[in-house]
This record gives sequence, C-alpha cells and structure tokens, in this order.
Amino acid sequence: MSQANQPSEKSSAINIVFVGFIAVAILFAGYTDKMEEITQASFESAKTAVNLAIGLIGVMALWLGLVRVLEAGGLMYTLANILKPLMIKLFPDVPPTHPAMGAMILNISANMLGLGNAATPFGIKAMVELNKLNPLKGTATNAMCLFLAINTSSVALFPLGVIGVRAAANSSNPAAIYLPTLLATICSTVVAVSVASWLGRRAKRSLESGSQEVESVNESSPEEGEIESSDNQVEESDYSHLLYPTGRASQIIAWSFMLGFAGTIVYGVIRSGNLGNFFNQDFISHWLMPILMLLIITYGVGRGVKVYEAVTEGAKQGFDIAIRIIPFLVAILVAIGMFRASGAMETVSNLLSPLTNLIGMPAEVLPMALLRPLSGGGAFGIMSELIERSPDSYSAFVASTMMGSTETTFYVLAVYFGAVGITRIRHALVAALLADATGLIAACILSSLFWVG
Repeated sequence: MSQANQPSEKSSAINIVFVGFIAVAILFAGYTDKMEEITQASFESAKTAVNLAIGLIGVMALWLGLVRVLEAGGLMYTLANILKPLMIKLFPDVPPTHPAMGAMILNISANMLGLGNAATPFGIKAMVELNKLNPLKGTATNAMCLFLAINTSSVALFPLGVIGVRAAANSSNPAAIYLPTLLATICSTVVAVSVASWLGRRAKRSLESGSQEVESVNESSPEEGEIESSDNQVEESDYSHLLYPTGRASQIIAWSFMLGFAGTIVYGVIRSGNLGNFFNQDFISHWLMPILMLLIITYGVGRGVKVYEAVTEGAKQGFDIAIRIIPFLVAILVAIGMFRASGAMETVSNLLSPLTNLIGMPAEVLPMALLRPLSGGGAFGIMSELIERSPDSYSAFVASTMMGSTETTFYVLAVYFGAVGITRIRHALVAALLADATGLIAACILSSLFWVG
C-alpha cells in the first residue's frame, strides 16, 4: 500500500455514530418490514436538511451582521478589561501582564459574544503562551486545565445559531430559550471553575515536586488593566473602515434611543398591570430580540460605527455558514430520519425512558446529549431535526437549550492541547465532562420551568 493511501488517524466519533444509525436502521427495518418507510425517510430528510439550511441564511445573515457592529465598536475589548480582575484571581500562576492573560481574556470575551471563529485563534494563542510558563512540557498545568474547562462551558450571551434555527423552522417564540440557556451555561461554568480549581489545588504539590523553577517573566508589558494588542499577543482586527469620528450628535442620538427604550419598558409594565406579568408574558416572548437589536444599534451609534456598512459586511458570513453546514445536516438528518422510521428510535426511547424521566429529558433528546461532547455538527443536526419536526415541542425546547449551554468538549481539548503538544491532560477532561453533565441536567430542569406548551 502506498504511503498516500495509508490511514492518517482513527475513525471519528461522528463517523461511528453515522454508520451505526444507518446500519441499525436498515437491519431493524428488515425485521419490522419497514424498508419502504426508511427509503422514503431518506429522501424526505435530505430535502428537509437543505430547506432548513436555506431558511437559516436570512436569520444568520441578520444576526452576524449585528454582531459585526459589536466587533467594530470594540465591545470584545471592553469585556476583556472588565474580566481582567476576575481572571487574575482565577489564574494566580499567570502574571497579570503576561501575553497569556490577555489572550485568555479575549478568548472568553469572544465566546461570550458568540464569536466562535474569533475565539478559537485567541484560545490557541493563549495555550501557546501558557506553555511558555509550563515547567513540564507535555503535561497540562493548572492554568491550562482551568482555561480549557472554562472554554468547554463558556457563558454565551448570544446563542444566535440556535435561535436562528428555531426562527427558520417557524417557531412561535424562537428566543424563548435565551434565559434557560444563559442560566444553564452559568451553572456549567461554575462547576467547571470549581472542579478544575479544586483538583488543581489538590494536585499542585505532586506537580511541583517534579518541576523546575520557571524562568522569570519579562515585566515590560502594558500597565495592568489594559489589553495588549502587540505582536507578542493577539493582533486586533482592523475595523477602521467601519468607523467614523464620534461627536456630540452621536452621543445625543444614542442616549435618546436609551431614554426611548426605558420609556417603552415603563409603558409595557403599565399596560400589563405589573412587572411580573410584563416580564413573563411579553418581554421574554416578544420583546427580547427587538430590544437586543436596538441595544446593538445604539451601541454602534455611540461608538461611531457605520452601522449599515457593518451589518452588510457581517451578513456575508451568514450565507457562507449556511451553505457550509448543508453536507453535515444532510448526513446526520438522513441517518436520524431512517433510524426513527425503522422504529429503532421508539424502542430505544421506551427502554431509556425510566432513566431520562428522572431529570425531565425526553428520550428522543438523549442521542444529542450523548453526541454533544463528541461532535458539534452531529448534535446540531439532531437538534435541527427535532426543531424542524415540531419547533414548539418540549423536546425541541430541551434540545435547543442543551445546544446553547454545552460545548464540543473533545474537539476543544484536541485543538487546544494539540496545538502545544500536551499529552498528559491531568484533570482537564474530568472538569470539562462534569461541566457538560451539569449543563445537560440544568438544561432539562430549566426547560421544564420555562417551557410554555
């Protein structure tokens, strides 16, 4: 066999899942006489996947355009400066002015804004810089383990992708998952930080016993409280073409928008009778997304962003992303559609219902919960199929909340640790998986509280 034809790596988890679903569906259908059903399901599922991706283009284009306004206005760097005092306490082994600190802060800030494409380069840069402080090359430090745990459970302020899928499927309230998603991901982040910190302190003595003293760090960095954007750290993206000099007029317009926004809130409360009714019946269901759009536009005006130009530039990514996910959606939706049509899904659901009912998880959501740490695309496909089939069902609500409050743990671990050659990951995986489990359980519990059938 030539070297070019030799396998380069082991079979991926999603490959095993895909093959398993298809094979089991066909074999199960053979015994249940449902070959016609799975054949029809394969065609219908492929068509559904493409229609779903096409419907997603507009929603993704709109919100990625609005996110570009935040990027151009510098919100990510504002969040970074706000987070820095907390990060210094969480990472005492990392000097406050070291490039690793700035890269970690920018990574977490990007994740909070839902900027996954921007977060990954910052995260890899952070790992490279953290490895420079590592006395035992190839072994993850406490800071590395904690940083990875935070990444796998990072709080996302804008779960736009999930909301976009729900909107494309004509859900009556696409943004209903916002608050339960935010609360669930906060729970998972608290567990990630707590477990990683506790295990890190517990193992610190044994790690230090085999380490040598680290070389002193160059302290000629920016003053504390500022985020460096030099060659030693992470280059700031150039948004100068989307900015204009701000003047008093821009500030007046921005503050006028804010005052008008406050007035609408007061009027809404008065019209509803009390704050509780307004918040539960109107704000979460219908006000949240329009108000978020207003706040983003107001921020852009106040920061001197050319809002229209920024929105149209960022919107171009929506088309690219929607087209890029079509192959993945087709593959996973066809596999799931055949698996369900064969009757295998119903059998598995019945067998596992006593366990999943304990935490309020619909049995049909279980495949996504198991696949989420392994494959983001696979989990996204399962969620999309549930939403497309019944966008306002409890199963779709739970799956949406899970998707927005958990992360593809093994992918993050492979990318970040692989970038610096870490082979001994210590307690990083334990902390990350416990955070994932917390996010899944919290998503089920919170969904039962927030879902309105």
